[in-house]
Amino acid sequence: MAITVTEAAASEVKRFMEAQNVEPGTMVRVSIAGGGCSGLRYSLGFATDFDPKLDTRFDGHGVTLITRKKMALFLDGTTIDFVDTPMGRGFTIENPNVPSGGGCPGCRGA
Repeated sequence: MAITVTEAAASEVKRFMEAQNVEPGTMVRVSIAGGGCSGLRYSLGFATDFDPKLDTRFDGHGVTLITRKKMALFLDGTTIDFVDTPMGRGFTIENPNVPSGGGCPGCRGA
């Protein structure tokens, strides 16, 4: 099982952590919620609480990502990237486990 953070995303996380004077050892917690027509909702936040009984960790490009073990099953193969385009800038999350078109069969025309 793995979550991948791209070099661009890791660079942006490190830049933000430095600008906000985040304490050393801080990790990025990845969470998911929801379902239904809009699919999964993702959140990224800083955390210092890592419990090996409940959490799993992934390291990439100098950034540590953590998530609850029960969420890791839904996030396996996910890539977190950062884009900066004329249309906007921000983190993107590509999860191969989520059907395209939303989270419920009615939204996908099934």
